[in-house]
Amino acid sequence: MAGAAGDHSAVPTHQTVPGPIGKESPYVSVFGKLMRAGEGKILRKLDRIARQVNSIEEDFVDLSDAELKALTDEYKERYADGETLDDLMPEAFATVREAAKRVLGQRHYDVQIQGGAALHLGYVAEMKTGEGKTLVGTLPAYLNAISGDGVHIITVNDYLAQRDSEWMGRVHQFLGLSVGCIMANMTPAQRREQYAYDITYGTNNEFGFDYLRDNMAWSKDELVQRGHNFAIVDEVDSILVDEARTPLIISGPADQATKWYGDFAKLVKRLEKGEPGDPRLGKAETGDYEVDEKKRTVGIHESGVSTVEDWLGIDNLYESVNTPLVGYLNNAIKAKELYKKDKDYVVMDGEVMIVDEHTGRILAGRRYNEGMHQAIEAKEQVDIKDENQTLATITLQNFFRLYDKLCGMTGTAMTEAAEFHQIYKLGVVPIPTHRPLARADQADLIYRTEVAKFDAVVDDIAEKFEKGQPVLVGTTSVEKSEYLSKQLHKRGVRHEVLNAKQHDREAVIVAQAGRRGSVTVATNMAGRGTDIKLGGNPDDIAETELRGKGLDPVEHAEDWAAALPTALERAEKAVEAEFEEVKELGGLYVLGTERHESRRIDNQLRGRSGRQGDPGESRFYLSLGDDLMRLFKAQMVERVMAMANVPDDVPIENKMVTRAIASAQSQVEQQNFEIRKNVLKYDEVLNRQREVIYGERRRVLEGEDLHEQVRHFMDDTIEAYVEAETADGFAEEWDLDRL
Repeated sequence: MAGAAGDHSAVPTHQTVPGPIGKESPYVSVFGKLMRAGEGKILRKLDRIARQVNSIEEDFVDLSDAELKALTDEYKERYADGETLDDLMPEAFATVREAAKRVLGQRHYDVQIQGGAALHLGYVAEMKTGEGKTLVGTLPAYLNAISGDGVHIITVNDYLAQRDSEWMGRVHQFLGLSVGCIMANMTPAQRREQYAYDITYGTNNEFGFDYLRDNMAWSKDELVQRGHNFAIVDEVDSILVDEARTPLIISGPADQATKWYGDFAKLVKRLEKGEPGDPRLGKAETGDYEVDEKKRTVGIHESGVSTVEDWLGIDNLYESVNTPLVGYLNNAIKAKELYKKDKDYVVMDGEVMIVDEHTGRILAGRRYNEGMHQAIEAKEQVDIKDENQTLATITLQNFFRLYDKLCGMTGTAMTEAAEFHQIYKLGVVPIPTHRPLARADQADLIYRTEVAKFDAVVDDIAEKFEKGQPVLVGTTSVEKSEYLSKQLHKRGVRHEVLNAKQHDREAVIVAQAGRRGSVTVATNMAGRGTDIKLGGNPDDIAETELRGKGLDPVEHAEDWAAALPTALERAEKAVEAEFEEVKELGGLYVLGTERHESRRIDNQLRGRSGRQGDPGESRFYLSLGDDLMRLFKAQMVERVMAMANVPDDVPIENKMVTRAIASAQSQVEQQNFEIRKNVLKYDEVLNRQREVIYGERRRVLEGEDLHEQVRHFMDDTIEAYVEAETADGFAEEWDLDRL
């Protein structure tokens, strides 16, 4: 089963979507009205629960640690005696609140209690950045672990899974629960142990692949999971929406990569891109092929076909015997035109690695399927790896539907509320912020050219840098982040770069991104799971100081433990003073250099600023050369700028342009929703077969008595043979020997 340990293919993004796109569907708008009508009702219910928890809080303050811990066994007994988890919720939440105070020094705010209740009731809780989503998760996790059926907490990456299991796990362990974490490099035995714990952290990929591997197991001893009871999905929109276009696939080796990948990569360099013809306008096609960037498709023209046929020495490219060659040709053109280095993928250590368009992170182990990855490897002239065949697959939608109860939290969910309801039957609840938002979101500035835009961006960053205000710059690709970095170096602006190539320093860079005078240029990596604190992070500052003195937490454990409290105290005082200074300067300034195709990604970037009522500011700089504008609305905006006679280096703020951008984003979001719906639709048939086959496999593994079932199989098989041989003609013509 080569490749089962995580060799999983990403769905190529060259799928096309039938039908018109762009208009908000009637379902979405009607659903929005209904949802807003029910919002008040659920918020009132959550408020009542928070008040209940507050009313009994004092009863828990005077309990000893042992008495507080003993409550867990008491709740388990009461649950076994027939009380529901809903009945136990106020007391369980008050227990966790008190435990968190003692263990972490953090007390759940009322809005966090509301968020925890929303999760337990099976909602998606929309909570803004810095509102403590990680702490919120401890409430429903503890409550649902009381049943003994297991709780899965799903995060977007291994780093967060490990961090949260260690950090929040202290609260659960204090209360007598066991906490595990699934990591990519674990053996099946280690995984089985982690799943047996009350609460298990991990990524969606780890949970999903373990499910698939369990259903490929040859014996009961190989199984690692113990069911799908309750899942809390952190950054739920990223996992259930953005990732949902990509099925989980376990693949094994198929055919060896052929020489054709390399041959066609060389050939397409000689082919010229052109425009499609239009007989109605008397317009002839130009070039050898055409590209539709919007739909991510390519089409070969007559002149291109002739060139390929001459080069291959064949008469007809489209004869059935030559069908595979058409696939190689299409993939080679797509690799050349649609898959951009340092945007869609990076080449590291002689390997083509996919970059997640939503997070900017490298998707280690993932490969495009249907020969696309091999075509890109040929284009980049690195080793071309063998092709794969699918051994087991499931969409994320169908995997998460396996859970008896599902919930999630994120800073941005309302824009996808209709999809959460339609696909997962999940309602979305916006949880109020603990303190009012004080961030100023400025209007977009639009320039005619990308060069003019980046010149203005550098001017703005340099101005903020001069006065000491921290700046976080969001770029859409590795290539753009490196270009901007060069421009900043020329201006003498000190800065850090955070992208798929520098991901190993992510935690350190993000921890200091809120310090005075810091400038951080980042891809979408800085948009999720990162909490940028004004003045810096005292823990990281203390750690950096000790490492600077040559200490290591493992090698010099005693010296480290002795020096840490003093270093931490110094760091906390420094951060406190710097926090006030940075607040006076206006807080964190978030600058976006391009609109993403999803409004949620833009909102995630904005949301890094203004945490917990801190001051902050955000602005997006755009140009007509940006992908979103170029593919969807550039001509209309160009006309507006031409009419206004706007020079290249002068931006415009125009309501029509702002509406055009919103419309373009809406079009892409609707298009992506259609793709996700189609992925799910095609998987539905397979899903029914999968459920039946996996169910039968499990019965065999569990050692059930299958005699009766085998007899049925035998009867059905014999009956099918008899019917096939006796269906037609007279009895004398039946082939009795064959029967």
